[in-house]
Amino acid sequence: MTNGHEAGALHPTTTTFDEALAGRPEPVLLGFWAPWCGPCRAIAPMIDELANEMTGQATVVKIKVEAEPKLATRFGVQALPALIFLTGGQAIDTLVGTVPKAVLLKRLQALRGAAPEPPGGARA
Repeated sequence: MTNGHEAGALHPTTTTFDEALAGRPEPVLLGFWAPWCGPCRAIAPMIDELANEMTGQATVVKIKVEAEPKLATRFGVQALPALIFLTGGQAIDTLVGTVPKAVLLKRLQALRGAAPEPPGGARA
């Protein structure tokens, strides 16, 4: 598992979940997925990109529901992919299905209190 300052998504287990996310001041995006879920496979590369791009600004967590059903139950996951935003350890928003990267980025930036960057990262 990576720490909060390394690039890439975290992959905690039910046992390590609370410890892995404890004390994180940045917003967290939980991505619940399954290998048989077509939409999950479709957004997986985008979730990985987001994890790398938001290093140090947000934490991206990928949770395979078949391996961690207790976490799926804990967060009320009923459909996949489920994307749950946390701040201060509390779930504050949930999106289900394929979602454009720009939407996820904007929500994470809003949770950080940062103004969204224009496409391409250039500021006016």
